[in-house]
Amino acid sequence: MKKLINSPESVVSDALRGMAAAHPGLRVEAEKGIVTRAAGAAGEPAGKVALLSGGGSGHEPLHAGFVGRGMLAAAVAGPVFTSPVPDNIAAATCAVDAGAGVLHIVKNYTGDILNFTMAAEDCEDEGVKVEQVVVDDDVAVARTEHGPGRRGTGATLFVEKIAGARAEEGAPLDEVAAVARKVNANARSYGVALSSCTTPAKGSPNFTLGEDEIELGIGIHGEPGRERRTVMTAAETAEAMLDAILADLPEAAGAPVILLVNGLGATPPVELYIMRAEVERVLGDRGITVARSLVGNYVTSLDMAGCTLTLCRADEELLRLWDAPVNTPSLRWGC
Repeated sequence: MKKLINSPESVVSDALRGMAAAHPGLRVEAEKGIVTRAAGAAGEPAGKVALLSGGGSGHEPLHAGFVGRGMLAAAVAGPVFTSPVPDNIAAATCAVDAGAGVLHIVKNYTGDILNFTMAAEDCEDEGVKVEQVVVDDDVAVARTEHGPGRRGTGATLFVEKIAGARAEEGAPLDEVAAVARKVNANARSYGVALSSCTTPAKGSPNFTLGEDEIELGIGIHGEPGRERRTVMTAAETAEAMLDAILADLPEAAGAPVILLVNGLGATPPVELYIMRAEVERVLGDRGITVARSLVGNYVTSLDMAGCTLTLCRADEELLRLWDAPVNTPSLRWGC
């Protein structure tokens, strides 16, 4: 394993110290994994809803990279691919509450759901109102009444941006939560891996792919996908990924969408832009207009090669909120 780290045990705290040095607009408690806006709740208007998200590290810039105006009030980072503990989530929640409550945006993984739920209960005992929205956009996992269900992936970015804009407008907690759920209901994602990731603690690949293999439907922690195939062209890969997404989002035809072409950590920009071109072609052939898009590394999986695609059906409200000003370390426009 070759990584620019000091030790596997200090990866997260060292990275957060670096984030603090790079972004003075953030307040970072590196040992607790808590990142907030530097001014905290005191810098927000009384009665403004705060957004908080988090989860295991290794997906940077998600979530700490999206703390700032127009998105999150706080993010809580756990160890690599491991949920943060309830005490730290609760501490961050209470710290950012400005009197109108806090929206927890939680990816649909068992540990995250359990720990965020426990933290919310602790905060409500202290008089802080908490609402939880669960993101479950990964169509590679079938919806089921048993087990955790679909994983939360790229749509988390869309939820944080759009709900964050609604909170900036001064909307009450129930309305901010409602638009977050609207985004999740209209968003679908699918991933492909060309190689495994390597966690610092393990020091070896999480799974093995043959030199001529790719995995379709991969999870952002390296969870098994739907199938393995021999290496395909970018055009064929985009078609396979969009077939899976659009089979679960049939109403997308004729409607504008917000698109995320997301790198998983080790995919160079040139390949992501090739995928963006192929996605445009496939969607155009199917009568779907891309109204807004992002291309880059936003929800990564350490050093995995591959990408995820996320589509969100967007009406005028969602596009307006998407276009609203945002100023965070990793997403910024209109400021």
